[in-house]
Amino acid sequence: YFLEKSDKYDSRDVERLQQDDKWVENYLIWRHDVVDDTLKMIDESFQWRKEYTVNDLSESVLPKWLFEIGALFLHGYDKEGYKLFWFKVKHHTRDPKQQLDKKKLVAFWLEHYAKRDHGKPLTVVFDMAETGISHIDLDFVRFIVNCFTDYYPNFLTKIVIFEMPWIMNAAFKIVKGWLGPDAISMLKFTNKNDVQEYISGEYLPPHMGGTDSFKYSYPPLVDDDFQTPLCENGPITSEDEHESKEEIDADTKEAGELNEAQNLNQKKMNSIEQISKSEETDKTEVKPKNAKKALTTFKGPLLHISPAEELYFGSKETGEKKCLIVLTNVTKNVVAFKVRTTAPEKYRVKPSNSSCEPGTSLDIIVSLHGGFAASLQDRFLIMAAEMDQSSGAGVPELTQFWKEVPRTKVMEHRLRCHVIESSKPSSLTLKDNAFNIPAKTNEDLHIQLTHLLQINKRLEEQMNRCLWFQQLSVVLSLLSVTVAAFCFYLASAQRS
Repeated sequence: YFLEKSDKYDSRDVERLQQDDKWVENYLIWRHDVVDDTLKMIDESFQWRKEYTVNDLSESVLPKWLFEIGALFLHGYDKEGYKLFWFKVKHHTRDPKQQLDKKKLVAFWLEHYAKRDHGKPLTVVFDMAETGISHIDLDFVRFIVNCFTDYYPNFLTKIVIFEMPWIMNAAFKIVKGWLGPDAISMLKFTNKNDVQEYISGEYLPPHMGGTDSFKYSYPPLVDDDFQTPLCENGPITSEDEHESKEEIDADTKEAGELNEAQNLNQKKMNSIEQISKSEETDKTEVKPKNAKKALTTFKGPLLHISPAEELYFGSKETGEKKCLIVLTNVTKNVVAFKVRTTAPEKYRVKPSNSSCEPGTSLDIIVSLHGGFAASLQDRFLIMAAEMDQSSGAGVPELTQFWKEVPRTKVMEHRLRCHVIESSKPSSLTLKDNAFNIPAKTNEDLHIQLTHLLQINKRLEEQMNRCLWFQQLSVVLSLLSVTVAAFCFYLASAQRS
């Protein structure tokens, strides 16, 4: 169906539709699994994406002043951990000559985020403080609404409208007429007294009753509020220095135990590694049919990262304070990496700035300290780039490398935090279980489990290929029998 209309679409969108099951699933979810409605939405959104050249939008093709005024940007998270898409209405003025560029700016931000964070939904905030009749632009508001209802499936969690002036009540009655019942239920009209029902004060500016000191400026492009450098031992705040030193020594010892455990485990894993390496060539030929299964490991061009999307920490009740990130270098060169976070005061990461040899795996321990608890708003960013063989991997070399490496050559992957409310220990956390089994046993099991999951996935892909070849063989056999029978019939007819 879509190949027949390929001239109406960007070929990159058609190719992605054929390969990205999650994208198709989002369209179906947004259209309540009604196939005809889903096809109509895909058709309309694909035509829109080509009209607005969405796949080619970048900072360089949009006017610089659009970014400088700060009317649209991404910053912070709501209480459910969803990214906030801010529309500062007071910075917007109606101008038909600028309308197309402003609409492309909206598409730029949505596409920028959709590609970067695997389509994780957004919460839109219309900050209408200090606005009046001159700022009302129903055409632009309708465009923003249509982006979420018609073009970006399953991408909207809620629309928080802050301090809408009474003079705009009539205008928003018109806006409600454009929305379906599902979207209307997402509208949240708020003021300074109740906006924190949806967004905590740490991500609200002072005029909204919050404590966020963030001041928008451009350049650079606002980038998820990640802070760097992230110290391996974490900052010392109000803790006693002696106590902090003990924690650091304990963490260092634990990291040593982990390395020892990995060395002892190496022989056990040889057979598994051999299977993995022998099947490595299959990964580019066969794509998984079920996109969900690929989410256990993010497969980047430089590093494979496990887990793919979320780090699991315990709540204050469960007390689980540590988790593990496994990096696997899939290149033929040394890969430098560093870890950044939106909350550096909470976390210690070991190692946070290091390198990974070709074809090897490396474990990163992420731990909470100082009595802090993980929250859904916390994020981690893993940055990676290939190093020349001649480059060293010491601290000075890495520092200089990150100063010089072009941003276009840096792979970035983001991880969210997930807080476990139940008391059951997670397989993704590093904590002694109820039977006081040493921590290194859990780490050992987690490493084996990660490899086994990868092998199981590849075996499943091979089975799918075998089934396909089997079906092809059956069809060919039937064709052969049919041809043989037809030849036999012709021979019989000639004899008679």
